[in-house]
Amino acid sequence: MSTPNSRNIAPYIQHTLIKVGVTRDEIIRHAEEAAEYGFGAAMVPGSWVSEVAAVLSGTGIEVASALDFPTVGVMTSEGKAREAEALTKAGATQIDIGVQIGWLKSGMEEEFAQDIRGVVEAAGVPIKVMLELPLLTDDEKERAVELSMDAGAAWLKNASSGQIETASPASVEYLVKRVRPGILVKASGSITSLSQAWSLIDAGAQALGTSAGAELVAGNDAAASY
Repeated sequence: MSTPNSRNIAPYIQHTLIKVGVTRDEIIRHAEEAAEYGFGAAMVPGSWVSEVAAVLSGTGIEVASALDFPTVGVMTSEGKAREAEALTKAGATQIDIGVQIGWLKSGMEEEFAQDIRGVVEAAGVPIKVMLELPLLTDDEKERAVELSMDAGAAWLKNASSGQIETASPASVEYLVKRVRPGILVKASGSITSLSQAWSLIDAGAQALGTSAGAELVAGNDAAASY
């Protein structure tokens, strides 16, 4: 059991600011907060990656972004691969991606895997796959995990956001029991309290995606989080 300390949780947090209309001042302050608190990563829209990379240069903090998000499974595979390439050129060091769960449900397993593999090969940085576990049957969950690892995913995530699932120890444990050596697990979805955050870490999560990082480090609960 980890010690539920508000300060030593910071390295686990992927400090997230992805919303409509975010301004340059907001995104710069977000990056500065990531450095100030020692978060593991600043997760930002692709359109702001270069600015955030400049602020975080030399800090050792990861610059993360997401594609095919917040609505997942709507981009073409070619579009995802090209966007991944552009994000890494702009300074992204990690990328979270939506997956084509509709293809998986349609029996299109090779297409599902190739969609992920194309991003992995184009990006050249660790790729986190947002599996949307609550939307899958038990058999689909097993196949999604295996196909994602076969395609080169470096991380597996329970869900893309709180709209899909409130991150739970059960979902994290499900992934932890199945990942191969070297593949990591990230928890995401409405992480709003320190006790919830530590329960996810105790379940095996190596990163937490949340927009409430500053509140958690301050020892406060947040009203909401992505």
